[in-house]
Amino acid sequence: MSRHKKKNGVPDRWLDYKAVGKRLHGTRFIAFKVPLKQALNRHLPLSDVFGPWELLDALNKDHQELGLIIDLTFTTRYYQPQDLPESLLFVKIFTAGHEVPSDDTILSFKRAVRRFLRDNADNDKLIGVHCTHGLNRTGYLICRYLIDVDGMDPKQAVELFNSSRGHAIERENYLDDLQHGPKRSNEGMEESEQEPQRGSAVHRPLHTSLDSESRDERRPHFTDAFHHRSFPPRETNHRSLHRPPHDGLLPTPPLLPLSPFRPPLEPRFHPYRWASPHPDSQGRRPPRSEEGRSRYPPFEPEWGPAPYLQEDRRRGPLPPPLPHYSPNWTNQSSSCDGAEEEWARPTVRHQHRHRHRVKGYDY
Repeated sequence: MSRHKKKNGVPDRWLDYKAVGKRLHGTRFIAFKVPLKQALNRHLPLSDVFGPWELLDALNKDHQELGLIIDLTFTTRYYQPQDLPESLLFVKIFTAGHEVPSDDTILSFKRAVRRFLRDNADNDKLIGVHCTHGLNRTGYLICRYLIDVDGMDPKQAVELFNSSRGHAIERENYLDDLQHGPKRSNEGMEESEQEPQRGSAVHRPLHTSLDSESRDERRPHFTDAFHHRSFPPRETNHRSLHRPPHDGLLPTPPLLPLSPFRPPLEPRFHPYRWASPHPDSQGRRPPRSEEGRSRYPPFEPEWGPAPYLQEDRRRGPLPPPLPHYSPNWTNQSSSCDGAEEEWARPTVRHQHRHRHRVKGYDY
């Protein structure tokens, strides 16, 4: 049963197959499944990621160099030449699946292989061949080349491919044609059919780093100067910390000159200033402390008390402040002690409703 369903563009049963096989002994061929571009790999766990750069890493571990990739898939959605490193050549041969490739497709494959071998006779670069899973179409065309061109026995060619790939060719129609079908003609094999394209990717995608161990490390990394910017202390002069830009980074903007911090002035209670009534005051004055003083200190401006707040020697001390208004005032009047005897709290009288009874009427 497949470990992975077709989702987010990943091929069906793609995860069920080994990524890269071994080099076919005595040949330049190596088979692998289709490498995926960055947009498709980001949907996979890190352990399952396989792209063009992971392909090169796998070959470098075996001290082998890849020179050409022959793509046999019948689509272009898995990757493009611009996703390949610039050290690789690329040839696209559209090959339909589930059916034995046509003679024209077989000839195109032979021409691409013969041209690369002729141009790279002085080195040992490999020819990588893949279809979707790197098994059926890939195995058939590689074996067909070994049978038709190199004259290898069909059974020996199939066994060599199966042991090198790590998986056996599954489709019976491919196996039957290789073992019992006629050989294909090699006429016109030395002619060039299409010019190989060269990859254009210069840098490895940051999210497919081979040495990263978590998905968080696959995210783009920024320079330390961006994440670890430090700001000078408040006592430091910002002019001395200005530095010219370097490495293409914008300099840290200078801080504004520091100003002494002054806390806002707290409002003070003044006995001769009106204040809004408190809902719980009930018309009473603020409670006095044990020392007989108000809990609110008197207002004492720097320039001294205002002239109109000073005591008038002719008329005596000033009257006490008016209490806050309260709806609980009664109709009893209260006056203050002192020279101002005429001053008194405003009198509030209750309004009584009187009924005048007249014979026959009630008002």
